[in-house]
Amino acid sequence: MLPGSIQISGETLSGAEIRDICESLRENSVRLLSLRGCQLCERDFGQLCRGVAESRSLAQLNLNLGIVSSISRVKQLAEALKENRSVQSLFLHGSPLTDAGLALLNPALSIHPSLVALDLGDCMLGDEGINLICGLLPPDGAKSGLKELTLSANPGITSKGWGRLAIAVAHSSQLRVLNLDYNPLGDQVAGMLAVAVASSRTLEVLDLEGTGLTNQSALTLLDMVENYPTALRTLILAENNISPELQQQISDLLSEGEEEEETEAREVTAREKNPWICQNNSSSQMVLMTSGLGDSLLAETEM
Repeated sequence: MLPGSIQISGETLSGAEIRDICESLRENSVRLLSLRGCQLCERDFGQLCRGVAESRSLAQLNLNLGIVSSISRVKQLAEALKENRSVQSLFLHGSPLTDAGLALLNPALSIHPSLVALDLGDCMLGDEGINLICGLLPPDGAKSGLKELTLSANPGITSKGWGRLAIAVAHSSQLRVLNLDYNPLGDQVAGMLAVAVASSRTLEVLDLEGTGLTNQSALTLLDMVENYPTALRTLILAENNISPELQQQISDLLSEGEEEEETEAREVTAREKNPWICQNNSSSQMVLMTSGLGDSLLAETEM
């Protein structure tokens, strides 16, 4: 039997229900476990963490909306992740981690062999937390790291912290999706992020919705998209003080780049299927393509 999913939202879970979930985890019959906004006692949370530690099938773990509500729970989750080898996506959106909690969790995150997607949105993080997160974005050529990172709604992070993240993004060899929506970034931080995007060879999606940007930021981003080759395919600028015309210009340029890449990809495929095509053209060049997101990151559509 293929691993399935357990998805529960906003319920108070009994001890018997937690035991059933843990049994399924140990039987490796669960690939996705989502207990979004659920209530469970300390003993049952510990039991759940032991089940996560023993599971070899669990790929996505969603504990959004306050389940990891104390330092003791952070410690138990960290111990579980040190033993678990299968989790690819971890969602802790809306957990009051703070920098202190992330410091306890970080050693497990940094050594996890499979983790590629992390949601720490609305986790009350600050600059110290950003420094830890940057360690999960190793520079090009180093060990593997995150492909998808969400840091939405963490207003305690200052421009210094965002600048540190921008440097890490510029040199990351893995990151493809970065969600920074609903942070008070402003035009200065947006400028730093534009440099990071221009430097990155992998970042395809950047969410800057509701981040206090103006036309000044939009012009910088427009210049970047228009004049510098990037992997960027989606840039979200909704709920900012940016004119619809500038947003449309940026969107059109990104769409043009995607269409050109698709055309080149089709040409490469045609040459692979028919290797004798264009062989007489001595000036023909090899086209190197940047891949898309490829394998699914099991992206969660709900917070």
